[in-house]
Amino acid sequence: MEYAISMELLRVYVLMNNDLKEIIIRVASEEDAEALLNIYTYYVKNTAITFEHEVPTLEEFKNRIKETLKNYPYLVAVVDGEVAGYIYASRFRTRASYAWSASTSIYLDKQYHRLGIGRMLYAELEHILVKQNVINVYAGAADPVEEDEYLTRNSEHFHEAIGYKTVARYHECGSKFGRWYNLLEMEKIIGKRT
Repeated sequence: MEYAISMELLRVYVLMNNDLKEIIIRVASEEDAEALLNIYTYYVKNTAITFEHEVPTLEEFKNRIKETLKNYPYLVAVVDGEVAGYIYASRFRTRASYAWSASTSIYLDKQYHRLGIGRMLYAELEHILVKQNVINVYAGAADPVEEDEYLTRNSEHFHEAIGYKTVARYHECGSKFGRWYNLLEMEKIIGKRT
């Protein structure tokens, strides 16, 4: 899937905590890797939101960005010059028949939760994916058997609020911090079949 998008997709001004903030959503680059890895490191070390146990190296993270951008969008949200979060799409399954589907992943710096940035990132990502003829998008949401200090149901609730529906629950398929967690497969239809 080839696509071309401008480096700056969206620039908006929003009031956050009684302060006017500029939010830019743009395409990620390898130069963003350190800032994005800093955000991701928190989730790897302190949560079961990602089932990854070891923080990737900076080189590995740069390569992840580069490889993703060959076929899919990888977007960054910048608030007043500071990277606040990122989102990207990836291949859903390897068989050719799945070419009209994509998986999504999103991570926000914890200080930028519940400010609408996640919604903005998803809106721009989905807009690009529709242009790439993607019809179905999937988000994997780690799901606690019981909420604990490592995982709540916030991801599930966020994705439901932006139109995703749970289509599968994989029971106790991931282990982290000595506990077992479920995984939800959540789906949203963003395009039309022709």
